[in-house]
Amino acid sequence: MIPRYTRPQMAAIWDPQTRYRIWFEIEAHAADAMAELGVIPKAASREIWAKGKDAKFDVARIEEIEREVKHDVIAFLTHLAEIVGSQARFVHQGMTSSDVLDTCLNIQLVRAADLLIADVDALLAALRRRAFEHKMTPTIGRSHGIHAEPTTFGVKLAYAYAEFFRAKERLICARTEVATCAISGAVGTFAQVDPRVEEHVAKAMGLAVEPVSTQIIPRDRHAMYFATLGVVASSVERLATEIRHLQRTEVLEAEEFFSAGQKGSSAMPHKRNPVLSENVTGLARMVRAYVTPALENVALWHERDISHSSVERMIAPDATTTLDFALARLAMIIDKLVIYPANMSKNLERLGGLVHSQRVLIALTQKGVAREEAYALVQRNAMRAWQGEGDLLALLMADTDVRKRLSAAELKENFDLGHHFKHVDTIFERVFGKAAVESAAGR
Repeated sequence: MIPRYTRPQMAAIWDPQTRYRIWFEIEAHAADAMAELGVIPKAASREIWAKGKDAKFDVARIEEIEREVKHDVIAFLTHLAEIVGSQARFVHQGMTSSDVLDTCLNIQLVRAADLLIADVDALLAALRRRAFEHKMTPTIGRSHGIHAEPTTFGVKLAYAYAEFFRAKERLICARTEVATCAISGAVGTFAQVDPRVEEHVAKAMGLAVEPVSTQIIPRDRHAMYFATLGVVASSVERLATEIRHLQRTEVLEAEEFFSAGQKGSSAMPHKRNPVLSENVTGLARMVRAYVTPALENVALWHERDISHSSVERMIAPDATTTLDFALARLAMIIDKLVIYPANMSKNLERLGGLVHSQRVLIALTQKGVAREEAYALVQRNAMRAWQGEGDLLALLMADTDVRKRLSAAELKENFDLGHHFKHVDTIFERVFGKAAVESAAGR
């Protein structure tokens, strides 16, 4: 994790002290279950909790032991014995290291998912507010980067809202997918530990029981989790890329908020760059980069190997932390986005009415003109307008072949901007719900 792109709450999830605290709780809850089953003395489980509940684990000491024993869980258990005393001999009975490691990792991923879901909620709130603010602000829709037909800036933001609403649903599913516990022993057969221990730990830690494990929890669950992060990151990049385009000097329909005292360039004092959107674009690339290793972790040898372990030590904290930062930054970008309706209007009109070409095409076909002929009639005038020979309406008015079919009034009617926005309410109702649209309209 790089401090520059790390927020405190997410960092805390991956802090060694947090990890060891979770390890302790897994072991202590397992001891409780074993005590109830008569496997270990009840006094032992009480002592384990009493000595370890409020203990601050010595990370340096654990690392010192690990340098000798070359095993992280044994190092922790050795340190725990130093804290608990003689009753520590009843800790970890019948369990294998992955029972602790995998259950802990899943708990951390669940907690990380909770933060990411909250991040998306904050972004959704910003998108919703700005979408209703600019629900009927006309702007040009573009395909292939070229002017297509009019839309509204609110519809653009509603599109992003719907996309991130799906992102939230995917994160919820990924959270559920990975929220499992395995306390099943060396190869998952419960030979040395009763399945009821697993059930107890799972309930205590807010997890579901893994139906069948080997020495580890199946890694297809984790692959799904990180793939979901990758998809969410792609949505982040899509919206950031849109903002970057809109801020281009030649477009300038929207731009990132530029604070007092901010500097855009060390060389050029005039610069106002979309640096935040560019930043989250780069961060999204990093999150997606972690998806392939997660997919490759699925195919482990037999009941397990440890080729996945080194991968997860890196990608779990890095992917969640990076996405957390990117989502929070994107929410701030949207919340403070400076929008220029006048520039939107200017850009919308800069092609001399070409954006209304389809309406004229349809009008001609409704007058009995074959579609191919109607297309040719409109296109020949559109290409002249494109080359600066006049605006489309005037050129069509002067085209005798067009005027044979459409009157001046009929042509003008097909250049009405409002026609393109007649179903904006329908779109908003689909995205935000009818009640929200009516409430915003004061109905």
